[in-house]
Amino acid sequence: MAAVLRRVLTAGITLDGAADQGASEAIYLHDPDQNGVELYVDREEGHWPRDQGGNIALNNTPFDLQALLDTYPAQGVSQN
Repeated sequence: MAAVLRRVLTAGITLDGAADQGASEAIYLHDPDQNGVELYVDREEGHWPRDQGGNIALNNTPFDLQALLDTYPAQGVSQN
């Protein structure tokens, strides 16, 4: 996700938002035709939040994009 985020930012695309949904992390933007786009990655199922009954307990909290970029520094990312 960090590599994708870097490419989006480098292309000058404005983000509409970002969310940590527990089972996945997502960023939101619009394409040149103004279609809404969600780019997301699922966490491994073993890392999904669950309630006491074992059901998936999704949430919608802010996704710290700077922390993502800091955790995964750019290394040999192709610009093509």
